[in-house]
Formats: sequence, C-alpha cells, structure tokens
Amino acid sequence: MNNNIKCVKENDVFTVKLFGRIDTTNSAETESALMAAAADEPAPVLDMAELEYISSAGLRVLMKLLKRKGCRLKMLNVSDAVYDILETTGFTELFDVSRKMREISVEGCPVIGKGYYGTVYRIDDETIVKVYNFPDSIEMIKNEKKLARTALVAGVPTAISYDIVRVGDGYGSVFELLNAKTLNDMLVEAPDDVDSMTRKYAEFFHLVNSRTVPDGKLRSAKEQFMGYLEVVRRSVDSSLYERLKALLEEIPEQNNVVHGDAQMKNVMVVDDEPMLVDMDTVCVGHPIFDLQAVYVTYFAFSEDEPENSMNFLGLPASVSHRVWEKFIGYYFDTDDEALIAQYRDKISIVGCIRFMYLIDCVSDYGTELYKLRVKHTAERLKKLADRVDTLLF
Repeated sequence: MNNNIKCVKENDVFTVKLFGRIDTTNSAETESALMAAAADEPAPVLDMAELEYISSAGLRVLMKLLKRKGCRLKMLNVSDAVYDILETTGFTELFDVSRKMREISVEGCPVIGKGYYGTVYRIDDETIVKVYNFPDSIEMIKNEKKLARTALVAGVPTAISYDIVRVGDGYGSVFELLNAKTLNDMLVEAPDDVDSMTRKYAEFFHLVNSRTVPDGKLRSAKEQFMGYLEVVRRSVDSSLYERLKALLEEIPEQNNVVHGDAQMKNVMVVDDEPMLVDMDTVCVGHPIFDLQAVYVTYFAFSEDEPENSMNFLGLPASVSHRVWEKFIGYYFDTDDEALIAQYRDKISIVGCIRFMYLIDCVSDYGTELYKLRVKHTAERLKKLADRVDTLLF
C-alpha cells in the first residue's frame, strides 16, 4: 500500500486517509493505489487530517477519482493550508469540503446557559461556546448558523458562530460575545429590577417580531403548532380540539421572525444591547407564536411546581410570575388593563397548547405532577376557548 493513503471501512462507510505530501514525486504512485483501493466503492470519503500539502499533480489525482465515481465526494478534516489550495483552485465547489476542527476543553469553564439542545460555556472574557448534547450534531450546527444569518440579514440582532470545534466526543459552536450576560442572569443578580428587565425583554422581542424575511427562507410556526395540537388532542375532548384547531387555522401565514423559544435565557446583553442566541428554533409567523413562550416559561412550568422556576431559571416563582404579569403591557406599550386581559387570554391559549406538547414529550405519564398539569391546562383551555372569538391582535 502507498505510504500516502490508508483505507478504513466502518459502518459501511469507506474512508481513504491521506498523509504527508502529494506532489509530482509521488502522485502517480498515489493515483494507482487510490484507484485500486476505491475501485469497488461508489463514494469513498477522503479524510485529509494528516495531509500537509497537495500540489496540482495531486489535485489531478483527486479529479480523476471524482470523474470515475461520478458523484460529489466528501473531504473531511481539511487543514487551513490545504483548504486555501482547494479554494483557490475551485475544488471547494466540486467536493463537499469540511475543515479540520480545532479541539477545545470546557473543563472548569462556567456554564452561562443550558437548554434541550446544548450547554453554553464561557471560554474567556471574549468568547463562549455552545456544546451540543448530541454527538452527531454537525448538520444541526450548520443549520443553526444558516438560520442565524437569515435573521441577521432581516435586521434581528443576533450572534453568528465563527467556528465549529470538537469538544470531547461532541461538537460546539464558538461565538465572540464580549463580557456578555444573559438577560436571565441579570435578573437573577437583581430580582428587584424585575419590571425594568421585563420591559427590556418585551421591547426586544417586539423588535424581533417586527422583522420579516422573504418567502421560503424559514419554516412556518403555524405548521409547528398545528402539529403540537395533534399531540394535545388526546388530552382534551373532541369539541375543544375542534375549537382550538379552528382558532389556529384562522391565524394567517406571515413572514415575521419568530424565535420559537422567546425566553430571557436566549437574550445575551452585550454593552447594554440585547442580542438573540440559540437560533435553531427560529421560524416565521404571527407574533403570538413567540409570545406563548413567556406564558410557558414564566408561568406554566411553575404553576403546579413552584420550585421549577428556581431550578430552571434561578428565580423564585413570584419573580417569574411577575415577568408574565408585566410582559404584555410592555410588549404592546399599553396600560389598558382590559386590552391586556384580552391579549393575555389569547397568548395563554397558544401557550397552553405548547405547554401540553412539551410535558407530553418530556414527562413521566404516571406522575401526579403530570396528571395535575394536564388537568389544569385542559381546564384553562376550555375556559379560555369559550372566552375568545379569535387569536388575532
């Protein structure tokens, strides 16, 4: 076997590892060995982690392999030096090229946020990394980066990852956020400032929801919630289900940005300016599909389990309930209590649908807490559905 290549087959994936330098002195030998080794493989993967340099002669070898296979081949772990060569010669357009990732450790780094998809660590004063909970998360990271870019172009203040790194057996996204804190952290440090923090929170999401993107750029929030309702269906009677379905169906499709998990933990404050993070849930739709998250996060989860607020948010239930109480008036910039009550009812209906979906996904059905939450939420939905004619505002 040629010293420049080594072949490995694992889980039906045939990988050719390239080593050292491939240039005029060894390109013919490398070509012969590569073609023979990959002769029966329809789409060999090229692992270039140990490849230091490749000349035009070496590139011709790869081009011959590409033409023989007749499909776009993957190149993994490409060093910066080799990537520059591939980009200059146009090979990044012909092959599916992934750069070699640097490896970092988060041991001893403070946790500044934690959610379903991952944990956010502060690496130093200037950088944070979001480490994903799923080992095979590269496509998830790339998709979140794409969604964040779409939102940023639309005028939503957000952070875009500038690097993907290996963290142990998993992957992470690195962001540059100078001395940033989440709005939630700021409220934990100063719970007496709950009203001013809630105003900042509400005004920021009013800005986010006012931004629009072109058709087809982001998925539909309404479609997601219609799916949630199908899960909720088994916990409510048929007449209530049909009523909720009709209310959701009436909401028009629109291109306003909806974060999908609009809580204070997903707002970083940099130099006193809020910035949206955790963009993997971003979509488009009516603002009610974002406002429901305020009900879910700051009221629903702690209604029958008051300690949940402290466990998840680091806040007493009284403070989190105050956020829900004050948010709507700040968001709509109104002191009209009757109007606020109308908005609260509508937002609560959509929030109840998402809350029942969430507890159905993550709860143990046999617990008393689960049964209590379902009972109370179904009762609230019944009462609210009888009180509103539309979810629009």
